[in-house]
Amino acid sequence: MSQPVNLNKFRKSKARADGTTLAAANAVKFGQTKIEKQTQEAQAKVLANRLEQHKRET
Repeated sequence: MSQPVNLNKFRKSKARADGTTLAAANAVKFGQTKIEKQTQEAQAKVLANRLEQHKRET
């Protein structure tokens, strides 16, 4: 006789595998490298400081 198969474990493992492939695809499509994120944050800080310096005191 063959061993019984737990369908819940099979379903969950298949869903987990599908999720990891989707995550990898999204990382390629939407992901940024660490250096790109740091550059973007630095540019945002520069722009925020420039805006703050140009505000008028009332």
